[in-house]
Amino acid sequence: MHETINPWKLREAVRSFNRGGLIAYPTEAVYGLGCDPLNAQAMEALLGLKQRSMEKGVILIAADFEQLRPFIKPLAEPLMEQIFASWPGPNTWLLPAADNLPFWLTGVHTSIAVRVTAHPLAAALCRACQSPLVSTSANRSGQHPAKSALQVRLRLGNRVDCILSAPLGGNRTPSTIRDGATGRIIRH
Repeated sequence: MHETINPWKLREAVRSFNRGGLIAYPTEAVYGLGCDPLNAQAMEALLGLKQRSMEKGVILIAADFEQLRPFIKPLAEPLMEQIFASWPGPNTWLLPAADNLPFWLTGVHTSIAVRVTAHPLAAALCRACQSPLVSTSANRSGQHPAKSALQVRLRLGNRVDCILSAPLGGNRTPSTIRDGATGRIIRH
């Protein structure tokens, strides 16, 4: 993606984030639907719109590892080297969740799914919000993920507070998900 990021639109997205709104934004392969991961009302709206069970947990994306650090337990150095070598990029890792995270982030799991995004606009959004974002595909459960801002609007209507329009990152499939303890691929 070589086009510039619209600062006005980015500020609008930050205002939506701070108000507990839902934001749709391009990622490496599909449009993501996100919000403040620590805002209960925002998470309730997101899961309700997606018709997704809270028990599943969600993915967090960030501009860098420092944004994710409060959400995970400390890890052994060899494991961190493998994870850092895969970021930024379309690699989501299931890592041990920090104690006392809200249930809606991890669901029934003891791990949390995290990724440092390689998409310039998604990373800029995380930096502007000074927080990781929930990142789930912009669609209702069981439907195909949206691949454009127009598809987001047509499928999810006005229940999305802000849509950032930009090209996708060029990957054909959503991120690979790996188990951080074993390196095993969960989703390719």
